[in-house]
Amino acid sequence: MKIHLSSVFVDDQDKALRFYTEVLGFVKKTEVPLGDDRWLTVVSPEDPDGTELLLEPDGHPAVKPYKTALVEDGIPAASFAVDDVPAEFARLRELGVRFTQEPLEMGPVTTAVLDDTCGNLIQIVHSK
Repeated sequence: MKIHLSSVFVDDQDKALRFYTEVLGFVKKTEVPLGDDRWLTVVSPEDPDGTELLLEPDGHPAVKPYKTALVEDGIPAASFAVDDVPAEFARLRELGVRFTQEPLEMGPVTTAVLDDTCGNLIQIVHSK
């Protein structure tokens, strides 16, 4: 068994697609119209047949309080692996990304947390 799909709830699919592709560097894999919304996924360009991330609309009434609580408590909605957290932090900061946690070494793990502009905190992480 392996993870095929995970999702983040976003407040605007177009804005999310721009951020996750143009800023973070993912590529769009699937876009299927579903009424007012879309089944919209992105993948890593390094693994186009790997795990997909669904940019899921946050319209369900339970989602906004959930997202708000996570952000208020500083809890990331997702975690993405990178090769070098300080370098990725610098690259993203140069692009105007707002971080809520600068790179932090915790033993064998280095993390940083960013705001995805769509209502979520996202962690980037590297394990030694």
